[in-house]
Amino acid sequence: MKKILLVILVLLVVLVAFLLIRTFTYPFKKIQAQSGKDVKIVQNDSAVSRFAGGLKIPTVSPGEEAEDFKPFDQFKEYLKSSFPEVYQNTENYEINNYGLVFKLKGSNPKLEPILFLSHMDVVPPGDAPVKSNEENIFRPQDKALPAVTKVADAWDYGPFSGAVVNGRIYGRGALDMKGMLFSLFESMSNMIKSGVTPQRDIYMAFGFDEEIGGKQGAVKIAEHFKKSGLRFDAVYDEGGFILEKGSVAGVDADVALIGFAEKGFLSTRIKVKGLGGHSSVPPLETAMGKAAIIMQRLEQHQMKPTITPLINNFFDNIGGTMPFTNRLAIANKWLLEPVLLSQLTKSNSTNALVRTTTALTMMKGSDASNVLSPEVEFVVNFRLLPGTTLQDVKDHIAKATKGFDVVVEDINAREASSVSPSDTKAYKIMEESLKEVHPEVLVTPYLTVGGTDAYKYQIVSNHIYRFIPAKINHSEQQSIHSTNEYISIDNYMRMIHYFEYIMKNYDR
Repeated sequence: MKKILLVILVLLVVLVAFLLIRTFTYPFKKIQAQSGKDVKIVQNDSAVSRFAGGLKIPTVSPGEEAEDFKPFDQFKEYLKSSFPEVYQNTENYEINNYGLVFKLKGSNPKLEPILFLSHMDVVPPGDAPVKSNEENIFRPQDKALPAVTKVADAWDYGPFSGAVVNGRIYGRGALDMKGMLFSLFESMSNMIKSGVTPQRDIYMAFGFDEEIGGKQGAVKIAEHFKKSGLRFDAVYDEGGFILEKGSVAGVDADVALIGFAEKGFLSTRIKVKGLGGHSSVPPLETAMGKAAIIMQRLEQHQMKPTITPLINNFFDNIGGTMPFTNRLAIANKWLLEPVLLSQLTKSNSTNALVRTTTALTMMKGSDASNVLSPEVEFVVNFRLLPGTTLQDVKDHIAKATKGFDVVVEDINAREASSVSPSDTKAYKIMEESLKEVHPEVLVTPYLTVGGTDAYKYQIVSNHIYRFIPAKINHSEQQSIHSTNEYISIDNYMRMIHYFEYIMKNYDR
């Protein structure tokens, strides 16, 4: 018996030693600052003013009324007057009246072009009040102003004020996505003014309905490119940000999250049949009760979490900045993956990275308190990991509804995107450019959990990267689609430099 215990003890010591050695020697990615001089980011008040003016135009995603498109007509004219160099030195045209395409011709037509995306439309500002009555503020140099006070559910400055104050540019679309759109215009304008001719053609394409699906904008533009026989060496769109140190739990660094893929989705309406009638004589099990059981099954027995190759790469990159216990689990996933997954699924944000998520979003039953509805319906939204198919989710729903009289209807659906490779010029130039503007940032592939226009361009490129080169904190991240959206002037200037670097140095 003693010999057996001794053998077990020796094996445990060997195992622990192996785990520790593997942890300390694991090839986690290290932060390597760009060699040479730091790039000096110079504030350009004219660029800030042009951007602020664009934020004043309320290009809320259009409906079907002619009135809804008037702001987009105004916005198009504003771009023409703001960036004459771009309009005069590119081939530019409209797709479906409001989609905008620009082509800066390169010197080598044999090279596949690169494409930069953004969108003009923004979500509505909501009904939140405005704290300040100052609607037209432009004072980027004023350093003596007091810090802007955060007020719950209120805009410090009007959502379409384009206020520039305290080193910030306020307005709906500042981060999503007019900041990227205007920085692309500024970058191409600077390139044209400098007399630099790229080797390959550079395209910019801007949709006008991304926030409501992109069917009239990005879809039509991508189809036009495909019909024209275009293939792009790289497509750059929105997605991840640079999250400030402390924004990602347990990560002791600024992290640039570059979306190599995005999740798919399936919204399904499930109608549950039962006995209707008066609530004074209810059946033992009502339609609503049956629906509740199904919903409980869907929430309590969700699709299994898994560490996909993309997220495995993500953890290999950021693991070196994490506490020892995290590094231990990541370096020894062969043994500790169940423990790692258990921890990841406890947080909403990390759970979305390792699981096809389930969200119950809508429900409808009787219209009166004393009436039993013969049919209760609810909507469930799934966000699919790459590798999980729509059919996998439909099989999962069938299992959850087994034993009940139901009708299942798909509302909208899309498979998860393909995963872009990392061994490409398109990605490496992103890393280079980021080191120019944020030398101490840790750059890593990531999974974009929301939907973007980029998905539509899979028909014209295999190299699609989703990233906005702005460094933001948790509060700024929460302002997207919410109140008090803004971008710092410093961020905006660095974004311009970032895109200009890629445009000028892609084929260096």
